[in-house]
Amino acid sequence: MENQRNDSSYSHILKYTGIFGGVQGLNVLISLVRNKFIALLLGPGGMGLISLFNTAISFISQATHLGISFSAVRHISELYDKHDEAKTAHFVKIVRGWSLLTALLGVLVCLVAGPFLSQATFSWGDHSLHFILLAPAVGMIAITGGETAILKGQRKLGALAIVQIVSVVASLLISIPIYYVFWQSGIVPVIVLMAFVTMCATLFYSLRLYPLQLSGAKGILGEGMEMVRLGVAYTLAGIIGSAAEMVIRSYLNLVGDLDVLGLYNAGYMLTITYAGMVFSAMETDYFPRLSAVNHDIEATNMTVNRQMEVSLLILAPMLTGLIVMLPVLIPLLFSHEFMPVIAMAQVAVLAMFFKVLTLPVAYITLARGKSLLFLFLETVYFVAFVVLIVYGYERWGLLGTGVAITVAHVFDYLMINGVARWQYGYKTSSAVMKYSAIHLTIGFLAYFTTITVDGYVYWVFGLGLSLVSIMFSLLILRQKTHLWESLKRKFSVKH
Repeated sequence: MENQRNDSSYSHILKYTGIFGGVQGLNVLISLVRNKFIALLLGPGGMGLISLFNTAISFISQATHLGISFSAVRHISELYDKHDEAKTAHFVKIVRGWSLLTALLGVLVCLVAGPFLSQATFSWGDHSLHFILLAPAVGMIAITGGETAILKGQRKLGALAIVQIVSVVASLLISIPIYYVFWQSGIVPVIVLMAFVTMCATLFYSLRLYPLQLSGAKGILGEGMEMVRLGVAYTLAGIIGSAAEMVIRSYLNLVGDLDVLGLYNAGYMLTITYAGMVFSAMETDYFPRLSAVNHDIEATNMTVNRQMEVSLLILAPMLTGLIVMLPVLIPLLFSHEFMPVIAMAQVAVLAMFFKVLTLPVAYITLARGKSLLFLFLETVYFVAFVVLIVYGYERWGLLGTGVAITVAHVFDYLMINGVARWQYGYKTSSAVMKYSAIHLTIGFLAYFTTITVDGYVYWVFGLGLSLVSIMFSLLILRQKTHLWESLKRKFSVKH
C-alpha cells in the first residue's frame, strides 16, 4: 500500500509538472508567433509602447493587490485537506471581498496616477488618457488573481491549465486583427480585452465551484488579515526583486553600454525562461499541496523532497542540453550579434541546478505563513545578487555576470536550506542528494567541455553527456512511477 501511495505521489508530480510545463512551452511558442506579427505590424516603437503600458500595469497591480492571488492559496489548501466545506465557503467570501477591495484600489490609483505615470514614462505627448483607460484592466487582474487562488487551493489543476491555454490562444486571436486595423491605437483595447477574457475564463470555473454569495459578507474583511500580511510580504519581496533588477541594468548601462545591457538581458532571459517552464508547476500544484501539510514535519519533508526529485530529474537533462546547444540556439533565437553572450549564458545555466534544489524548500516559509522571515531571506538574497553582479562584471566583464548569477544561487541554496533545517526540521533525502550529485557532476562536466574542447570533440562529449543525463532521469522516473507502463498501454492501444 505504501509503495502504491509513493508511486501515486511521484506520478502526480510528474503529470502536473509536465502539464504546466507544457502550457508554459505553448505560451512561449505562441508569444514568439504573436511578437513576430506585432513587430511586423507595429515596429519597434509599437512594441516599446506595449512594454511601457504593461510595465506600468504590472507595477500598479503589484503595489495594490496585496499579494492576495498567492497568499490566499495557503489557507484554502489547509481547509481543503480538512474537508471543511463550510469554513472553505466562508473563506472564499473573504478572498472575494479582499479581491474586490484591491481591485477598486488598483482602479482608483490608476485613475489618479494617470498624469504622473504619463510624465514619468514618456518624454513626449500626454498619455494620461491611455493610463486612465487601462484602469479596468488593473481591476480585472485583481479579480482574476483572487479566483485563481481559489482554484489553486481547491486543486482544480485541469481548470487552471485550460484557463492558461484559453488566455494564450486569445492573446493571438485578439491582438493581431486589432493591431492590423487600428495599429498603435489598438494597444490599450487589446490589453483591456485580454484582462477581460482571462477574468471570464477564470470566473467560469471558480463560480461553478463556489457560486457568488453576497449574504453574510458584512465584516468579513477583518478575518483575512493573516492572509494580507503574508501577501504584503510577498508583494514587498517582489518590489525588492524588481528594484534589484533595475539597479543591475542601470549599472550595466552606465559602466558598459546598451549593447552590454542587451546581451545580459538576452542571456538572463534565455536561462531563466527555459527553466521557468518546470518551475511554473510549483506555484500552481506544489504550493497548495505543501500548504495543506505545513504543520506536519514528516509530511512536509516528504512533499518537498519528492517535488525536488521529480523537478531535478526533468530539468537537469534540459539544462545539460542547453549548455551544449547554446552556440546553436543563440543565433537561431536572436542573431549572430548576440554570440558574445554564449559564455555568460553557459555558466549561468549552472545556477538553475541550484535553483531547483532551493525553490521547493523556500516555499516552506510561505506555507508556514512566516511573512517577515520570507521577506528577510529575499532581501538578503537580492542584496547579495546585486553585489556579486557588480563584482563579477568589474573582474571578468559579461562572463563575470554569469559567474555571479551561479554564485548567488549557490549562496541562496545554502541560506534557504540552512534556515529550513534550523526553523522547520527539514532534511534533504538521500535520494535527492544522490540524484543531485550525479546530475550536478554531469552538468559541470558539460560546462567543462565548453571551455576546454571544440570542433567535433565538443559535440561528441557534449551530446554524449546530455544523453547520459536523459537516460539516468528516465531510468529513475521509470522506477518511481507508472510512466513506462502508461506509455506501453498507449502504444498498444494505437496498434
